[in-house]
Formats: sequence, structure tokens, C-alpha cells
Amino acid sequence: MDQGFRLRDAAVKDLDILTDVHARTRTAYYAAGGVPERELADPAARSKRHDAWARVLATSTRTTLCAEDPGGTVVGLLTAGPPHHDDLDAARKYELYQIGVLPNTWGHGVGGALHREFIARAAATGCDEGVLECWVPNTRAQRFYARHGWRPDGARRLGPMNNDYIRLRLAIDPNYQ
Repeated sequence: MDQGFRLRDAAVKDLDILTDVHARTRTAYYAAGGVPERELADPAARSKRHDAWARVLATSTRTTLCAEDPGGTVVGLLTAGPPHHDDLDAARKYELYQIGVLPNTWGHGVGGALHREFIARAAATGCDEGVLECWVPNTRAQRFYARHGWRPDGARRLGPMNNDYIRLRLAIDPNYQ
């Protein structure tokens, strides 16, 4: 991984860490998009995220990775698997549910390394296309994905503060390694 970071599969022991990294990365992009801080810091929401990560870690159909800095601190995460969209063929599409990188490590290659691993895993499953959703006000993420070749497909769904999530797609090279 770039800059001395390494990727590893997440384990049940990472549940609290994944919840924390998710909360911190989520706060960064939703706060930048105008969601009030009090909504983002709600303890009930944190508990729901913790429970959701427990379900993710118990699901064999998902890939969940941690990105660690040289000291072993988790600074990013990735979760991916079969698409959640009824209009997509789960045998040929692989969904990137989330790449989350702590803001203090932005620009250090963590997101790029997680993205490359997503492509490698999608290719290994035989999928020909990646799919993800991105919140419209999260322009930083949209620029990141555009640099990596993702393009909007026209699908949208309503998100926080009446801002849509847009769906993006990326052709997967079956020979990617």
C-alpha cells in the first residue's frame, strides 16, 4: 500500500474501530454538505451504526477491509459486495458500499489503495462492472471517483437534506490484478 499503509480483512475484533472510523468519515462529508452536527453526533445513531457493522461482519457475501497506518492504527475502511439494486445483475455487478478514510490521512494514498483493492476483488468475482452511490454534496468523493473512471448512470435516490445520492458505474477489467 502507498505511504507504508497496509490493507487487511476486517474481523469481529474491529467492530468498535469500524464504527468509529465510519462515524468520523461520515461526519466529515455530511457536515460539509450542511447536515447539522447535532444530528451527526446522536448517540442512538452511533448505536445503530455499531449494530449495522456487526451485521456486515457476520455476512459472508461482503468484503470488509481495514487500512492501517505503519503504527497499526486503522485510518480507513472499505466494504463491498453484491449490489443492493433490483435493476442490477448481482452475478455481473459488484457494489462499493463505502470507502471511508479519516480526514487527517486524506491525500496519503489510503483511498486509492482501497479503490485498487475493490477493483481487484470485483475482477476476481467475475464481475464486469462496479457500482456505487455518492451523495451529491460530497463533491470531494465525486472528484475522487471521477479520477478513477466512475461515471453517473442517471439513477438517483433521495438522501439527507433533500440532496440525492447519484449512482456511478465503472467498467471492471476481468484481467485486473
